[in-house]
Amino acid sequence: MKLQAKTTLLTVSLSGAMIVLLVTVSLVSFRYFSLSTAKDHVRSAAEIVRVSLTEAMINGVIKQREQFLDRLSEVEGLLVARVIRGPHVISQFGKGLDKELGADAIENNVLATGKAYFSMVESAEEPTFQGTIPFVATSVGTPNCLACHEVVNGTVLGAITIHLSMRKLKEDALVTISIMFGIVVVFAAFFTIFFRMQISPVVRTAQGVSSVVAKAKDGDFSGRLNYKGSDEMGVISQDLNQLMEHLQKNLWDISHDVASLMHYELSGNTNMITTTTEMVETLLEVAQFKQSVEEDQTIHEVYQRIGHMLMDSFGVKNFSIYEVSTDQEYIKTVMVDGEMSGDIDGDIDSACRWCSPVILHQADACRANRTGHVVDAIETEQICGRFNQDSRVSEPSGHICIPIFHSGVVGSVVQIVIPRKDGILYQKLLPFILVFLRETSSTVETKRLLETLRETTLRDSLTGLHNRRFLEEYLDTLLATTKRKKQRLSVLVMDVDHFKDVNDTYGHDVGDIVLKAMGTLFSAQVRTSDLVIRFGGEEFLVILQESEDYSGRQLAEKIRIAVEKLTIPIPGGVLRKTLSIGVAGYPSDGDNIWDVIKVADMALYEAKHNGRNRVEVYTSKQ
Repeated sequence: MKLQAKTTLLTVSLSGAMIVLLVTVSLVSFRYFSLSTAKDHVRSAAEIVRVSLTEAMINGVIKQREQFLDRLSEVEGLLVARVIRGPHVISQFGKGLDKELGADAIENNVLATGKAYFSMVESAEEPTFQGTIPFVATSVGTPNCLACHEVVNGTVLGAITIHLSMRKLKEDALVTISIMFGIVVVFAAFFTIFFRMQISPVVRTAQGVSSVVAKAKDGDFSGRLNYKGSDEMGVISQDLNQLMEHLQKNLWDISHDVASLMHYELSGNTNMITTTTEMVETLLEVAQFKQSVEEDQTIHEVYQRIGHMLMDSFGVKNFSIYEVSTDQEYIKTVMVDGEMSGDIDGDIDSACRWCSPVILHQADACRANRTGHVVDAIETEQICGRFNQDSRVSEPSGHICIPIFHSGVVGSVVQIVIPRKDGILYQKLLPFILVFLRETSSTVETKRLLETLRETTLRDSLTGLHNRRFLEEYLDTLLATTKRKKQRLSVLVMDVDHFKDVNDTYGHDVGDIVLKAMGTLFSAQVRTSDLVIRFGGEEFLVILQESEDYSGRQLAEKIRIAVEKLTIPIPGGVLRKTLSIGVAGYPSDGDNIWDVIKVADMALYEAKHNGRNRVEVYTSKQ
């Protein structure tokens, strides 16, 4: 209930209570006064009758008392005046008049007890006050009752019953109470109006404060109070207006400064308090996030942290992180739905879960990379035709692709995939996501450069494949992942048949061409999760994660056939070569990966011994 309604209700309630109380007191008082007056009238009338009857006895005209009683009943307001003789008088003087006989129960009780009786008889026609007064013999005074009556002192000689009409008193009481009621009502109305006039500034100020505060809660500080009085309410209004002006100016400036830092566009109906709080909290989280990223050791740790940020801070369940090559020729998937690409089963295209695999081979096929703009397929559904709805997700999905710049060009792309019904929410969250990615882009770029430098020491400069040093560094991680997933590994040790003859016949330059061709072919035949390593000279190593439909023997045979069909252009013609492959499994053929490589090498020796250009799988008999 509002304050004005409360004050009105209070004054009306107080006035009503006062009127009810006054009317009640007046009615009780008038009733008490009326009964007291009627009782006195009855006593007076009874005394008059007693004196008159006594005088009549003295003067010897007692027999004419009936006329006196008749005249007495003609008095205005006196309805009944009846005298009743007591037993002692009847025994001494006889029964008397007919009107003096037939006492009722009340009169008999008065004659017996000598106590007066009074009662009010309410009637719609004629309210009546009835009183019955006893005549008691006494020896005091003149004339002396005992002089005529042969009774002892205190004997009840008779009684008189008087009925008085209360109509006139009742009417007078009602008129008086009505006048008083009218006066009180006028006073109450005046009091209510006066009280409302006095409380009105407080009410208006309270209402104004409520309205201003309600706007302020929604981030609108334009509300002002219009009360200009010089009293306390005027001081409150002035102070509140100054406070709102201060908040409006300073909070708006702060919001715009913070929004500029975040590249966030403030709308006209933005709640400044909520938006500024969210932006400041985001900047604090970004600062902490950036510090954590800077302390990460490898680029993979950075990508994992970005993935956790998307999942934990923004509730993104499906996303991809792509890395664009420095020459802008191809794109590599580094993370999908929280999993690093090396942990994803399948061939090179399977790591591209939410996009067409064509972008992996043609960087320009990615719209976000090509344009350098955020691709919002929530706002414009068909803006990018490369999006691939994962068949494992039945709910219609949309995507937002965010390019991250490194040295002025797109270095990576973050693709968030969300249910289309949540699209509006993530469009609002997008500026906050952009802040995280923008603030970490320099760190990502630095760690990519360091990773590239480090990568050069872990790759074979001739073929571009990983070298033995890489295997030594990556081995612990590979085995830990294999044990965690309870998977099996296959190790393929491959050797180019009669490679020494190539060097001896054509020279080392042609030998290098053959090794490069082999490296290119091996990379094309395996999945992104498989490792291809130049182990030394013409010997290569493949380590793959086996599955029900993908075994080391199958891959070895696939590679052998591909090499057998391969024609290698060389100066002056083409060259064809074959490959011998030994296959062993981990942990079935050894508890240590080096032991497995050793037995796979034994299987390779067996393949060469059995005629070359073949695949041999290690058995314990070997």
